[in-house]
Amino acid sequence: MSENIKKTETEGEEVVETETPEVVEEADEVTTLQTKITELNEQVNILKNEYAKAYADTENIRKRLQADFDSRTKFMMKNFALELLPVLDSCERALAQATTDEAYRKGVEMIYGQLQNALSKEGITEIDALNQPFDGNWHQALMTEARENVEPGIVIEVLQKGYRIKDRLLRAAMV
Repeated sequence: MSENIKKTETEGEEVVETETPEVVEEADEVTTLQTKITELNEQVNILKNEYAKAYADTENIRKRLQADFDSRTKFMMKNFALELLPVLDSCERALAQATTDEAYRKGVEMIYGQLQNALSKEGITEIDALNQPFDGNWHQALMTEARENVEPGIVIEVLQKGYRIKDRLLRAAMV
């Protein structure tokens, strides 16, 4: 660059340096390039922000779809299970009856056990209500009765068992 600067001397005057047109041209080009770099950096930042937003939106959609899928698979057995609960109730009533036919009783016990196992594999479990505090979320009160030595609000009799599927109510226990 120092080669492009001409020094002129005159008598009694200082040395004045003047830039040649090439140096001025290079300076303009550097300024133009710096401006372009600034503009490109701004565009990169804008695109990074847009990418981050798009990525976040995609993740939110993925999570929502996964939650919907989990919810559907978790509770798809609900209607089928509701149809099976009366069969389970009938087995319990049959087992509660006195019978002299041991083969009959053994057969009903086997069916009842297999049905309970099949339901429990799908996350369907009995609601434990007897001797528990009444909970309106899981119990349906049919009557109240005061008994000695029993605190008020404690379930003392279950008329029909209740069931839950995973963490949701399938059928309330009638108490």
